[in-house]
Amino acid sequence: MGKKLVMVPAEELDWSAVKYEQEEIKAPHLTGFVFKLFVKILEAPLIGSLIISHLKKENKMDELLRRTVIPEAPMFKPEYPPQEPEPAVSVLDEDGKAEDRVQLALKCLPHYDPASHLNGDSITYFRYWKIRDYAHAYRSGIATPSMVAEHIIPVIEEFSRKRPPTPLLISFDAEELRKQAAASTKRFEEGNPLSILDGIFMAIKDDIDCYPHPSKGGTTWMHEVRSVNEDAVCVSKLRSCGVIFVGKANMHELGMGTTGNNPNYGTTRNPHALDRYTGGSSSGPAAIVASGLCSAALGTDGGGSVRIPSSLCGVVGLKTTYARVDMEGSLCGGGTVEIIGPIASSVEDAMLVYSAMLGSSLADRISLKPSPPCLPNLSSYDSLNTLGSLRLGKYTAWFNDVDSTDISDKCEEALNLLTKNHGCEVVEIVLPELNKMSHAHVVSIGSETHQSLSPDIEDGKGVRLTYDTRTSMALFQSFTAGDYVSAQCLRRRIMYYLMEIFKKVDIIVTPTTGMTAPKIPPSAIRDGETDMRVTGYLMRFVLIANLLGLPAISVPVGYDKQGLPIGLQLLGRPWGEASILRLAHAVEELCAKSIKKPASFFDVLRS
Repeated sequence: MGKKLVMVPAEELDWSAVKYEQEEIKAPHLTGFVFKLFVKILEAPLIGSLIISHLKKENKMDELLRRTVIPEAPMFKPEYPPQEPEPAVSVLDEDGKAEDRVQLALKCLPHYDPASHLNGDSITYFRYWKIRDYAHAYRSGIATPSMVAEHIIPVIEEFSRKRPPTPLLISFDAEELRKQAAASTKRFEEGNPLSILDGIFMAIKDDIDCYPHPSKGGTTWMHEVRSVNEDAVCVSKLRSCGVIFVGKANMHELGMGTTGNNPNYGTTRNPHALDRYTGGSSSGPAAIVASGLCSAALGTDGGGSVRIPSSLCGVVGLKTTYARVDMEGSLCGGGTVEIIGPIASSVEDAMLVYSAMLGSSLADRISLKPSPPCLPNLSSYDSLNTLGSLRLGKYTAWFNDVDSTDISDKCEEALNLLTKNHGCEVVEIVLPELNKMSHAHVVSIGSETHQSLSPDIEDGKGVRLTYDTRTSMALFQSFTAGDYVSAQCLRRRIMYYLMEIFKKVDIIVTPTTGMTAPKIPPSAIRDGETDMRVTGYLMRFVLIANLLGLPAISVPVGYDKQGLPIGLQLLGRPWGEASILRLAHAVEELCAKSIKKPASFFDVLRS
């Protein structure tokens, strides 16, 4: 028997002695028949538990969670000290109408002339159409929502007909889409659009309710045990602004994967390279935005599931502070690490969608006491001064722990541009015990997921899950109540470190992912795969925002030597969405001319 280990209290840690430890997840990469056989063995009563115990021992999970004294008290939900108000912002009324918030958000945006851009007068490089472009086209009669719908419908249907299937959407109804578009077109003809979002096409991830579509969570059975009778709260707010919903977007089953692989319906392909994964679990939302079919989409993010696919597909993905957006009406509303966030083709479009959908639930307002939601006033002179005063924290050893130096080099270039053009200061930081964070996260999200699914699994639905999900569930059911409490003690400990760092810096900068879009093994298309090396690289930088509930955003900054997108992640203080949006907009402007048109792209506004 080994001796127990004892951690010093976080307040007594010697920060000068902190050294970065590379994390290597020890688990086999399996696909095809061998993967199926492995899962069968894993689910066997005796030998399965022995395999799980061996894997946990190899990755030092039990050593940390069962043999280590963690002196901090558990933190079962993110808790934050009071935060200073953000400068140069506009405060939004989360109790007011979504349309009014969107109108205020519009006033925060810098001057822009959509007429000249639609005429092609001032752009010599690729750029996605903005929501303001669509709004101008509708108001001026250049296009109508019904016309755009007719451009979208055949593309969606074509993706579903491919063999093997590569659907963007799991649930799609062309007539329902035409009905929404016709209603929006009529409002424009009568001169009464509901907001700047009226007639804007969005996809909703399959774990968020969007009536009349079912919510399957990427499974083949969830709709059999859970009916959808109304929109999720955030979807309802967007609908009140005139948003047109194209359907329910594909995803990694139940959000339990980082690649987007889904044998149930087919795996969505990366628009930049059709032999590559989109990233997950919000695979369909990111791909449909990157391909130009929708201006924005909603995803969920419990372990990077908005930011990972946004980075791999070259678009913008915003993870809000935990509980900033009401989770009612989603499959993951009961957890402590998940949020619903927008994926968009530009930072300003993410701002517009975010302004409409935000608003904490009453229970979260009482328990978490969130700061008022704000947006950066990008049209004011004060915004530039605020930008120049930002201190950006960079943990170099962590920043450079990537699969290819193309990623760290491109992200470093973006930081240099911020320093040169705006005067931002890059401050070297250290972040203790990063290698312990992934254990705390997987036990938290795994235990909460297993608890929510356990009744259906006991009812026989478990065998209808994909082999990938069944592998995860085998691990999750091995966690004890003690493991879960230990993970929450680690959450408080790591929260202390971050709050100390945020006394010295305003935003922490990292690559979004440690690798660009991985190739899809042909043997993984039918039955899925498990590849923890890929999972480790994709989740390396994103987990901290989920475990601690912090806001973060991924913004594209360029490409690797294979032409695959690279994202920069900006991690903010609690409730600090305005600050990361301000910096993300600056990064986007500095990197705008390097953006490339995806190999699979559709101009639905002018086609």
